[in-house]
Amino acid sequence: MIERIVIENFKSLRSVDLTLGRVNLFVGTNASGKSNFLEALRVLEGIGNGFTIGEILNGKPRSATNEVWEGVRGGKAYTCFSDKTSMNETRIKVYGRLEYLPPSKSVLPKWEYRIHFSSDKLIVTDENIVMENTFSYSLKEGFPKRDNLSLPLLGVFSNIAREVSQALPDDFLIGASPDLLSKLFSNSQCIAFDPKKLREYSLVGRIQRMGNRGENFASLIESICQDEKTKGAYLAWLRELRPEEVDDIGTLSGALGEPMFMLRENGREFPAPVLSDGTLRFAALTAAFFQPDMPDIMTIEEIENGIHASRVQLLLELFRTQAEYRKTQIFATTHSPAILDWLQEEDYKTTFLCARDESTGESRIRPLADIPQFMNVSKKTPASELFSEGWFEATS
Repeated sequence: MIERIVIENFKSLRSVDLTLGRVNLFVGTNASGKSNFLEALRVLEGIGNGFTIGEILNGKPRSATNEVWEGVRGGKAYTCFSDKTSMNETRIKVYGRLEYLPPSKSVLPKWEYRIHFSSDKLIVTDENIVMENTFSYSLKEGFPKRDNLSLPLLGVFSNIAREVSQALPDDFLIGASPDLLSKLFSNSQCIAFDPKKLREYSLVGRIQRMGNRGENFASLIESICQDEKTKGAYLAWLRELRPEEVDDIGTLSGALGEPMFMLRENGREFPAPVLSDGTLRFAALTAAFFQPDMPDIMTIEEIENGIHASRVQLLLELFRTQAEYRKTQIFATTHSPAILDWLQEEDYKTTFLCARDESTGESRIRPLADIPQFMNVSKKTPASELFSEGWFEATS
């Protein structure tokens, strides 16, 4: 899990340093920097997948070994935050701890990863990986040696594993390697459901994880339904989140046996094409937490879409319980003031206010717990009112 992230000169994020938790919410007005933070996580995902900086920023077409990779919004031209006082280089540093306890360790080892890159020249200028009590690699030190500096060290580790292993001490912890961080970053799911995709027949059999836009949603439902315990848990959450009575979920078969999502209410079957966008979205969002193959990192834009205001508290509880149980770290954005009223005091440390300085274009991100007087004021005035009335912006 990522416990801390430092971002410098990326889009509107000139300087951001955040301590993170299992569930992280980002609130703020439009163009305040919420999506830019999620884009920084996509940079790490691209690095974990072994893409070059140019491919990460500008995109990569589909090939025999990978799906289409959509570049960062705006491409390289809009990657680096630049003003007269900023360097022409983007820097990202992440700190975390392993999610499992190796037999040889009494505590979960910590790790650190740092990358500096030029979006103008499309090269990595500095990179360093440290695993507590295990190893430390640095690009600047020339190990491992490479000719193409546009390739991040994490991305090429699989190709140099033999060379690296020869240089490691005899008591090197198996599995605690740059490859482990590569898998953490690459094992991400950026949820941006498209109702059209959710309504389609799936073209594959049972799957372990659906696509980011909801591709093969019906196939995932078939997988969930194969396990009665999992299906029962999914249905329980669905019934809580949906005002109408849900009898059952399942799939209907097309001419060639391909599945389509179906919801049964009051004894009547409703196939995906007749369901509203909101219904499909919350059914898919809930199903995302019951995927057999859960991602290490999940990002979700505008979580309130399709969710009735009275069910927001349950949505947050779904995030908390399933994220902890499945060991998935969640990063989600929202425009909904109502969500703030259902936060617990401990959530204030990992609920971040995003605000944009109109004079400089810089986004400032800080936890609600660090906003002066917020803890006292929120005891008298609901946080949703403070948000709607612009109190947060006035304190920025």
